[in-house]
Amino acid sequence: MIPLIEIQENAREWGLRPTVVEKDYTLGWVLAAIASHPVTKGWVFKGGTCLKKCYFETYRFSEDLDFTIRDGHAFEEAAFKSAFHEISAWVYEQSGVELPKDGMVFDLYQNPRGRPSMEGRLSYRGPLAPRGALPRIKLDLTRDEVLASDPVSRPIAHPYSDKLPQPAEVLAYSYEEVFGEKLRALAERQLPRDLYDVINIYRHSSLRPAPEIVWEVLLKKCAHKGIQFPSLEELKKHPRHPQLSSEWANMLAHQLPSLPPMSLYWDALPEVFDWVKGKSSPAPLPRIAVGHDVEPDWAPSSTVARWGQSVPIETIRYAGANRLCVQLQYRKQGARPARPYTIEPYSLRRTREGNVVLYGIKTDSHENRSFRVDWIEGVTVTDRPFTPTYMVEFTEAAPASAPRLL
Repeated sequence: MIPLIEIQENAREWGLRPTVVEKDYTLGWVLAAIASHPVTKGWVFKGGTCLKKCYFETYRFSEDLDFTIRDGHAFEEAAFKSAFHEISAWVYEQSGVELPKDGMVFDLYQNPRGRPSMEGRLSYRGPLAPRGALPRIKLDLTRDEVLASDPVSRPIAHPYSDKLPQPAEVLAYSYEEVFGEKLRALAERQLPRDLYDVINIYRHSSLRPAPEIVWEVLLKKCAHKGIQFPSLEELKKHPRHPQLSSEWANMLAHQLPSLPPMSLYWDALPEVFDWVKGKSSPAPLPRIAVGHDVEPDWAPSSTVARWGQSVPIETIRYAGANRLCVQLQYRKQGARPARPYTIEPYSLRRTREGNVVLYGIKTDSHENRSFRVDWIEGVTVTDRPFTPTYMVEFTEAAPASAPRLL
C-alpha cells in the first residue's frame, strides 16, 4: 500500500480532498481484481469511471464502478459475494487495502422496466485508515443494456507508485459506445455528470469516432430504453431540467479541482447535436507555436501525474481540458516581485535543457506567451471560459507537428 504522504501530496497536486484521491487509488485495485476474476471477468465496464480509468485521466474523479453483465454470466447475490470474498483477499495481498467481508452488501432488485439489476457496496480501509465508519465504493450492475458495439480491452490507469500487476486491463465499452450511452443517459435522466461527460467526450478530438457511428449507437440505446431520440428542445422540457443547475455544484464540485460553470457545458450542446446528426463537422484547430529548442517527441503523460514542481501542474492541465482560463503568479529568474497573468492554457512542452514550458494566450492582449513552469509561483483556476484558438493539447495525442517559434 502506498504511504499516507503520497495520498496527501497527490491531493495537493491535483487540487482534491485526500479522501477523493484515496478512493481513486482503491478503485484501481478493485477494478484490476474484477477484471481478472473468473466470475467477474466477463463484466463490461462503463460510465464515468470508465472514462476516467480507461480513456482520459485529466477529468472528473468518479466514485462508482458500473458494469453491464452479459448473458451467460452469473447474476446471483451468492455468486457475487463469493467472488468478492476472493477479490478482497487478492486486493489485500497485492496492495494492503482491506475490503472487509462484513462491509460487502449486494442487493438484487427490479429496475423500473422490470429487469434484474443489482447494487453493491464495498467498504474499504486504505492509506488514510479512518476511524469509525469506513468509506464505501458503490457497484451498479445490470443486464438491462444493449451493447451496440463490441467491448474492447483497455488498460487501467493507476497513477500511483505501486503499479498494478500487468497486464492491467479491463473489458470496457468502446469509446463510441460510451458516447452514445452518455447521450442516452442525458436524455433519460439529465444529471449534471451526464452533461459534463457528453461535452468532455466530444471535446477529445483525437478519440472522437465518426458521427454516424455514434448516431447508430444512440438510436439502438434509445430504442432499447423506449425513449425519444434526444434533442435540445426535448432536453429543455425534461422534468429534471430545472434541477440541472441547482444540482451542478452538489454533484460535481468534490470531483474536480475547480468547478466550471454549468452554462459552459449547456451552451456547447448545440454543436454536439449538430455534429452527431451530420449537420456540421468542426474544423481541426492548429497547434500553438512552440520554441525552437523544445524536444519534438516529448508530451505530458496521458494520465494524471506528480510533477515535483512547487505549483500544481495538473491544475493547469485540468483547466485547459475544461476550457477555463488560469491566473499565474509568474516571476522570471532574478525578477521581483511575481506578476499576475491570466491566460488561456494550451500546451506543456519540455526543452532540450529539461525545462517544462507552458504555452498559452494572454487574455488582456491576446498575444501568445510561454512560461517556464519553475518560474510560476502560483496557479488559480478562474471561472472565465475560453473558446480555443488552438488545439488544447493536455489530453490529446502527442504533439508531433507543432509549429516552431522563429
